[in-house]
Amino acid sequence: MTHMHQPGSRRLMSDINVVPFIDVMLVLLVIFMITAPLLTQGVKVNLPQTKASALSEQKHEPLIVTVDAAGNFYFNLADKPEQPITARTLTYLVTEQLADQQKTEQRPVLVRGDKNVNYGKVVEAMVLLQQAGAKSVGLITAPPPDKTVG
Repeated sequence: MTHMHQPGSRRLMSDINVVPFIDVMLVLLVIFMITAPLLTQGVKVNLPQTKASALSEQKHEPLIVTVDAAGNFYFNLADKPEQPITARTLTYLVTEQLADQQKTEQRPVLVRGDKNVNYGKVVEAMVLLQQAGAKSVGLITAPPPDKTVG
């Protein structure tokens, strides 16, 4: 019994089509190339290992950015510190203040956020300060209530 190849009959292919596999791999490569830099970005914050202590006396007043419950920014060294300012104005004012400082002296830069504010607004303030040239940013907190009073 011999099988002759007839014209028009289909023959099984023993080759594997790798084009769809390559397409999937290229899509995954692009996804990882886009997401990898996003995973490494962040705001560097030095967290205390014990109870927070008060800041030591400084020659210059610290730069304090306040974020209220509505997410508005306030800057303690602005012309009118009680009026909210935009993110762009905040970056400009902090850049101006940090440019005046000497290279050897680190001026404290602090963020004071309302406990009810969206966490993203506090992070946005920290990023703006980092973009303005702050090398490190601290967070202002209130001490816990004393529970021994009774």
